[in-house]
Amino acid sequence: MNTLPRPRSLLLLAVLVLLVAMMLQPADLDAQTTQPSKGNAQVVRRPLPLQTEKDRMNAWTVGLAGGLLEGAPIRLAAEMARVVDDGANMHLLPIVTRGATENLNSLLYLRGVDTAIINSDALEEYKIQVPQIRSRITYLLNLFPSELHIFVRPEITSLQDLASKKVNFNTKGTAAAYSGPLIFSRLGIEVEKTFIPHQVALEQMRKGEMAAVVFITSKPVDAFVRGRWEGGFKFLPVQYDSKFEDYYLPATLETNEYPNLIKQGERVSTIAVPTALVAFNWPPRSNHYQRVARFVDYLFSRIDHLQAPGFDPKWQSINLAATVPGLTRFPAAQEWLDHKARSAQAPP
Repeated sequence: MNTLPRPRSLLLLAVLVLLVAMMLQPADLDAQTTQPSKGNAQVVRRPLPLQTEKDRMNAWTVGLAGGLLEGAPIRLAAEMARVVDDGANMHLLPIVTRGATENLNSLLYLRGVDTAIINSDALEEYKIQVPQIRSRITYLLNLFPSELHIFVRPEITSLQDLASKKVNFNTKGTAAAYSGPLIFSRLGIEVEKTFIPHQVALEQMRKGEMAAVVFITSKPVDAFVRGRWEGGFKFLPVQYDSKFEDYYLPATLETNEYPNLIKQGERVSTIAVPTALVAFNWPPRSNHYQRVARFVDYLFSRIDHLQAPGFDPKWQSINLAATVPGLTRFPAAQEWLDHKARSAQAPP
C-alpha cells in the first residue's frame, strides 16, 4: 500500500527543486542589470566553449540601436555593419527603434543592445531618473554634428518674434522633436509646438499657417537646397554661449551650403547637437566588453573604407579622436587611439 511522503521529505524535495532552478538561470547579465565597471572589482565569468552554431553566431554579435528606418542614424549603422562584417568573427546587428531619442533607453534596458547612436543631449532626460547616467554610458566615436536650422517666414525677424507662434519640430522620435523643444526652453521662448512631417509644415509655411520649422540634422538639408522660396524666407541665427556648453557645439550655416537663402559672404551662426556612437559601460573582463572592443578594432581599422565612394559623405568628416561633451571614451577605443599615436611617432 502506498503511503504519503512525510513533511520532512517534502521540505527536502522543495529545496532540491529550488537549487536546480537556480543552477539553470543564465549566468550572463544584460544591460538592464549590469552595473558600470569599477576597476577590477567586478569579475564576470568567461563564456563557455562554443559548442553549437547558436553559440558561434552570438559570440561576436554586437547589437546596435539605430533609430527610425527613415532616419540617418540607421543608415550609418547599416553601413558600419557592411564594413565590419567578418562572418562568425564579427557581426554588427543594426536594430530599428522608435527613434534616435529612444536609442539610449534601448541601450540601458533592452536585451541584446550593446551599442547605440544617440544625440548627446539625450542624457538630459536621465539626470533625475538615472543620476549616474554618465558613468553607465561611454562613447566610441563622435559621428557627426546635427546642425540646428530655424527656418522662418519673412515677417519673423528674431527669435523673440516666434513667441506664442506655431513652430513645427517634425514627428515624434526625431532629433528635432526632442532637441528642438529643449533648445527653445533654454532660449526662454515659449512657442506653439507642432509635431507633423516637415514636408507638410513647409507647405503650411508658404500659406502663412506656420511661422517656422526646426530641423536638427547634418547640413545641407535637401528641402532648402532644392526648394524655391520667396524673398524673406530665412534662417534665424542662434548664438552659442554658456547655456549650451554642456551638450552642444558652435556651428554655422554657409552661403555655399544654401546659396538661395544665404547671401554671398554671409553666414548664419547656430549650434549643433553631436551625434555619438556609444556603448554600455561593461566590466572590462565581461564578454559584452570583449565584443564591443573587437567591434571598435574592426571599425577604427576600416574607417577609410567608410570614407570611400559608395558610403554616406558624412564619413569623410569623421575624426576618430574627436570627443563627445559630457561623456568619457570607451577604454578599448582610447587604447586603440593611443596605440595608433605611438605607432605614428615611432622611428621607421
